[in-house]
Amino acid sequence: MPNAVVIGAGIGGLTAGIALRRQGWDVTVLERAEHLENVGSGLAIAVNALRALDTLDLGDRIRELARMEGQAGLCRPDGRWLLRTSEDAARERYGDSMVIMLRARLAEVLADALGERHLRLGTTVTGVDPGTGIVRTGAGDLRADLVVAADGIRSATRSALFPEHPGPVYSGVTAWRGLVPNPGPPVRSTETWGRGLVFGVHQLAGDLVYLYATDLSPAGAGHEDEREELLRRFGGWHEPIPTLLRAADPARIIRNDVHYFDRPLPALHRGRVALLGDAAHPMTPNLGQGACQAIEDAVVLAHVAGSGTAGGDLAGYTAARLRRTATVVRRSMSLCRATKLRAPLAVRLRDAGITLAGRLSSDLILRSMDEVLGWSPPTPASSGRGPAARA
Repeated sequence: MPNAVVIGAGIGGLTAGIALRRQGWDVTVLERAEHLENVGSGLAIAVNALRALDTLDLGDRIRELARMEGQAGLCRPDGRWLLRTSEDAARERYGDSMVIMLRARLAEVLADALGERHLRLGTTVTGVDPGTGIVRTGAGDLRADLVVAADGIRSATRSALFPEHPGPVYSGVTAWRGLVPNPGPPVRSTETWGRGLVFGVHQLAGDLVYLYATDLSPAGAGHEDEREELLRRFGGWHEPIPTLLRAADPARIIRNDVHYFDRPLPALHRGRVALLGDAAHPMTPNLGQGACQAIEDAVVLAHVAGSGTAGGDLAGYTAARLRRTATVVRRSMSLCRATKLRAPLAVRLRDAGITLAGRLSSDLILRSMDEVLGWSPPTPASSGRGPAARA
C-alpha cells in the first residue's frame, strides 16, 4: 500500500487525507498545533466545493450542519441594495447553493472522516526531501511515496521547493472576523461596500452571526480594542451592523492582514511533493474561495495520484490546478481592488455601474461566477489531465 504524509491539518490538508485514503493510500496527517484549529469565524462552502465534498460522501453532512443562504447581495452603507440574488436562483442555475458554517465545525467533520489514527497533533515538520519523500520531524523521519504540503500561507515547504518565488504580497487591506450571538430573528446575508471599506454579515446555524470587515491599512497595524476600531469605522452604517458590533466580545475579534500571490508558482509540485491550498495559491477573501479551492485541490490530487505511487504523475496535478487557481486568485484580487476605491467620484461610478449592470441582468452575480462555480470534480473514468479535472 502506498503511503502519503500530509503536512498541515487545516481544511485542505484534512480533505486531502480523506481523499487519498479513499484511493487506498495509507495516510498520516501531521499538525504542529496541539489541537485542531478553533478559529472563531465562519466560512463559505460554495457549489464547487460542495461537489468536491460529494465525491467523498461528505457533501450532505455539510449541508445538514450549515445554514443555506436565503436572499443575499451587495449593499450601500445606508442599506440600499446595489445588487442581490437568492438561494433559489443559485439552485436553479447550479443545482445547489452556497452554505455558511463555522470553520471549526467543518474541521471537526473532516477530522472525524479522516480517523483519529491518521492524525498526529503536536508534530513539527523541520524539512522535506522532494526526491526521496523523506519528511523530517522533531519525533523522527517519515518516508512517503507522496508528500502533500498544506502548511499554509507561510509554507516553509513551498519556500524550500521554490526559493526563487517572491511569496505572498500584501494586498493593502486588513481584515477583521468574529462571531456574535443574535437573539433576534435571522439577519439577511449582505456584503456592504463603502469608500475603501467592506462589511459582511452572515447568519449561521443557531443564533450565531458571522461578521467580517476589511479596510485599507498599513501592514502590521493594530489597535488595543479592535471592536471600538470597527465601531469607529462602521458605527454609522446600516443595521444590524452597529448593533452586532456593540454585542461583540472584543477579545474574540480576529484581525489579520490579507496577503495573496501576485505571481503564480511555476508548478504546484516538485519531485514527490505537491502543494495545496494557501501553500500553493494564497488569495484575498473577496470571492469566498480560499477553502473551496483547497478542497478542489485535495480531490483532484487524490484522483491524479490514484491508487499507486505518485512520482511523475504529479505533473498531472499541476496541469489540472495551476491555471484554474491562478485565475481565481486574479479574479479575487480584482474584486479587492474595486473595494479599495476611496475617491468619492470613483466610488459613485463603481456603485452606479454595479446597479446599472444588475438592472440590465438580474442574474449578474451568478453569471459572473460561472467560471468559478461551474467547476466539476474529475470522475473515476477520467484522467487527471482530462477536462473534468481542469474545468
